[in-house]
Amino acid sequence: MHPHRLGWRHGLAALAMTAIATTQATAQIRIGQPSGFTGSVAAGVKENTDGARLYLDAVNAKGGVNGQKIELVSVDDQFDPAKTLALATELIDTQRVVALFLNRGTPHAQALLPLLAERKVPLVAPSTGAMVLHKPVNPWVFNVRATYQREAARAVEHLAGLGVTRIAVLQTDDSFGADSAAGANAGFEKAGLKPHWLETFPRDKPDFTAQAVVFIGSAGNVAAGTLAIRAAGSSAQIVTLSNNASDGFIKQLGAHARGVVVTQVFPNERSVAHPLSKEAMDLAKAKSLPGVSPAMMEGFAAAKVLVEGLRRAGPNPTGPKLRDALEGIANFDIGGMRLSYSATEHSGLDFADLSIIDGSGKFRR
Repeated sequence: MHPHRLGWRHGLAALAMTAIATTQATAQIRIGQPSGFTGSVAAGVKENTDGARLYLDAVNAKGGVNGQKIELVSVDDQFDPAKTLALATELIDTQRVVALFLNRGTPHAQALLPLLAERKVPLVAPSTGAMVLHKPVNPWVFNVRATYQREAARAVEHLAGLGVTRIAVLQTDDSFGADSAAGANAGFEKAGLKPHWLETFPRDKPDFTAQAVVFIGSAGNVAAGTLAIRAAGSSAQIVTLSNNASDGFIKQLGAHARGVVVTQVFPNERSVAHPLSKEAMDLAKAKSLPGVSPAMMEGFAAAKVLVEGLRRAGPNPTGPKLRDALEGIANFDIGGMRLSYSATEHSGLDFADLSIIDGSGKFRR
């Protein structure tokens, strides 16, 4: 063979090997997150995402998963279910994401369900505790956090245990509000009580003479409603759910933050005794962050579950491979909390606790 021709072939082979190596080094697993980065839930969504990135950045710094780094593609759906669906479709069809992840909102997650089945793409850790995502089991939805019904029942049981008998329920007029109110009703039944009054909003100004108000809504609406309740001269105890467990919600409450009770679905974010919290705090400190919030803890835990699923899915994961890998997770320790999935169980964790906002603007357990 002519030496020049041989050299050309060797050079082409070397170029091909270099291209392969470069592709392998820069290969990424793309994960899509359509969520409300603007609008009434923006503060909590940002903190959810910051918590997820805290863990994903740490994983990527160590080489990623199976030699591939994870790219979280976050897009703003403006907390509009129609935009959630449109953006998710684009993420799957154009961005080629392997999974959807950590989107906010019950109606928004419901809007995605037909798309997940059609494109065979899992939704991992939706940032909602809607029962419709738990029962019946959807083969493409993998929950990490407890249900809103569990939280609402826990809140009512706690108030009843303190001797509070006049408990009102104020709920947003959508599937999230109806779902959470069902949990509150379970708490009332267990305590042998009935709601002092039940209102949905948008609404006319209700009677604020209750001793406590279980306020089910987005952060912006609950903050505005709390201001209205106080302006009406009521000192009723305000209790809301973990979708408002963010530092941003505390800022929105302003002078009315102190004493507001917020249910929580993860352990105390400042507890060095809890492995999950300590890991998050250590990573936050390494990034010179002031600490972590409950909303960041949700994102952090969600990212740990996502990464474990991707690890088990192997190189070049696809939606179906990731779904099968997640269903194979049994008794997985995410840091003092164990999680299992199967073909008939996608609920994840069932932890529910209560916190109260103190005078310094911090959640206290």
